[in-house]
Amino acid sequence: MKKLLVLFMILLSFVWSETELTEPKPSMLNPRKFIFPITSADEDKISHVLSSVSNVVKFYGVDKCEVIIVAYSKGIKSVLKEPKFFDKDIQKRLKSVMMYDSVEFIACNNTMKTYEIKEKELLKDVNVVTAGIVEIIERQLDGYIYVRP
Repeated sequence: MKKLLVLFMILLSFVWSETELTEPKPSMLNPRKFIFPITSADEDKISHVLSSVSNVVKFYGVDKCEVIIVAYSKGIKSVLKEPKFFDKDIQKRLKSVMMYDSVEFIACNNTMKTYEIKEKELLKDVNVVTAGIVEIIERQLDGYIYVRP
């Protein structure tokens, strides 16, 4: 019986492995930096981005990562106060993710002009930049890792 238990433990150690963090390890002074786009009004895609962001923040810790979510094109729907989602949990999840100090939401002003959206129609604490795609480019040049789930 002991041999079986030892064999099981050995096999389990091969199946269950930890992610090894690259040096320098993330810290408050050296956080991992990520940027995620939301470019679609598709609720499954928005949900996927929110899940991915939640997973990243939970893995690294709220004080060891910085996450930017840029909503542009049809993804601007995700940061509206009245988005008219079929899945009512999406906006609850989005507001939950917004509560993390390490997560920032950004809306594209060019998209807002295209869809005639006023800043007052956006959720509280959503920052507006001139061009969402340019924000992504500049953040990447500043060391942010582009993640497209």
